[in-house]
Amino acid sequence: MLKDGCEAGTGVIRSFLMIGQSNMAGRGEFADVEPIRNDLCCMLRMGRWQPMSEPINPDRAISGILYHSGVGLAASFADEMAKHTNTKIGLIPCADGGTSLSQWMPGEILFDHAVMQAKLARRTSVLSGILWHQGEADCGSDERVNSYKERFITMITRMRQELGSDIPVVIGELSRSYAPKHNLNEDAARLNKIFCEIAEELPCCAVACSEGLTMKPDGVHFDAAACRVFGVRYFEKMLCLQSR
Repeated sequence: MLKDGCEAGTGVIRSFLMIGQSNMAGRGEFADVEPIRNDLCCMLRMGRWQPMSEPINPDRAISGILYHSGVGLAASFADEMAKHTNTKIGLIPCADGGTSLSQWMPGEILFDHAVMQAKLARRTSVLSGILWHQGEADCGSDERVNSYKERFITMITRMRQELGSDIPVVIGELSRSYAPKHNLNEDAARLNKIFCEIAEELPCCAVACSEGLTMKPDGVHFDAAACRVFGVRYFEKMLCLQSR
């Protein structure tokens, strides 16, 4: 049974799976942006749909100095999708900060957890897309960067086999301006090119641009304002995929 304004009887819920690492989970500061309130937007909690509120993907402590669960891109994505379609939008949060692509491969815990949560959500919604942001944890290794495309396609292909072959996937670019101390920029640029190659080879896949998005003082996470913009860019790409 669905409660708190997301009852099954009030319309179909179109759900979207959130996977990747911290910039998908969200690390933006709550005080930096206005909360998004939309009665059509829900998030999965304990197998049930609850009204959307941030943090949507609480993979870390809620409070902290630098690295904590916070504002992410999914809220503005869901808000825009709900406004455009006038249907209920459900978010399935499964991102986990600091994780590498190897931890998302078939047979790994994160892969199995995401598939399990998506299947659970499908009992009361129509699974309509996958949102992916990950890559920082793979920077610094030529082997991991060079093999990223093959491994990602393997992972998504298997996930689609588990969940439905036509599910659209939007990949978010890595930042173009990480703080120099993290030594991420060169490999991030390489991965962004690889993301475009993936989108050309993988059916029903697109890349959301990160150009101009600002970072938190930590130099590795998008700030809250950037997350709001990024979510809209994900929405625009998802909308294009769904209209094909």
